[in-house]
Amino acid sequence: MAVYTEVSDEALEAFLTEYEIGGLLSCKGIAEGVENSNFMLHTDDGSFILTLYEKRVHAEDLPFFLGLMNHLAAKGLKCPVPIKRRDGEFLGELAGRPAAIISFLEGMSVHRPQAKHCRELGAAMARLHLAGEDFPLTRANSLSVDQWRPLYLSCKGRADEVQKGLARDIEAELGALEKIWPQDLPRGVIHADAFPDNVFFIHDELSGLIDFYFACTDAFAYDLAICLNAWCFEKDGAFNATKARALFQAYQQVRPLTEAELKALPILARGSTLRFLLTRLYDWLNQPPGALVKPKDPRDYWKRLRFHRDVKSAAAYGIDE
Repeated sequence: MAVYTEVSDEALEAFLTEYEIGGLLSCKGIAEGVENSNFMLHTDDGSFILTLYEKRVHAEDLPFFLGLMNHLAAKGLKCPVPIKRRDGEFLGELAGRPAAIISFLEGMSVHRPQAKHCRELGAAMARLHLAGEDFPLTRANSLSVDQWRPLYLSCKGRADEVQKGLARDIEAELGALEKIWPQDLPRGVIHADAFPDNVFFIHDELSGLIDFYFACTDAFAYDLAICLNAWCFEKDGAFNATKARALFQAYQQVRPLTEAELKALPILARGSTLRFLLTRLYDWLNQPPGALVKPKDPRDYWKRLRFHRDVKSAAAYGIDE
């Protein structure tokens, strides 16, 4: 979450007349994340999140994102839900941007995840994958393997400004993954961005998942590979197999992984590492002037990529095959 587009008081007041959520009490920008402009909105009826969708989010994808949250919540998954306007639609326009109001989810993200948090996450991801099975819409993963090379080429000329030799390293990894990327794995709706700041807890119990704006139709195991990278490495870059074991054991108690998924996991982990290395590199080199957001250091994922290259099987992640 972040703030890229400012909203005038007059425009906000006019926008809120399209909703039945009471009068405006306060509205404050949220200076976190990298994708959209987000505001904490307080009205007579409670607290909400106001989101303005920036240029990186395609307007044609918004019915998928908003409809998915509504569908998952109806299935019992803990997540925010979009608020309908008076005309029955979820989406409006504010300050020249598509905009929506989302329910506020209680809880806090954890800054130092422990195995118990990874266990909660694993079960939640499995429930998400099962709950999305009958969601009628699909969306291709716009940041899957076929999109990594164009993203790399947009950064190639400046990559070594961040780390000497980084461009050569990325190019070698990209070429390898393009040849061996797994196909025909079990697939469906995935979150694709379940980092700790997108998962809320109350007293160590998971209270919900937020930020579904990378959600798409892709391999379930790829979603787990993203979680593996986001949750199971320490601040110093060391891999924590205890956390990984908790993540996967809890997931498999709800939805067992197939033999093919387990076999593909090391490659998927490398791919998810490269995906976030590339997007962080792009954001690091192309930060919009004046944005209230600090880009994340891509070198963290470069270090994780080197770890995954030495992994031969899922057993290295503490997973029983």
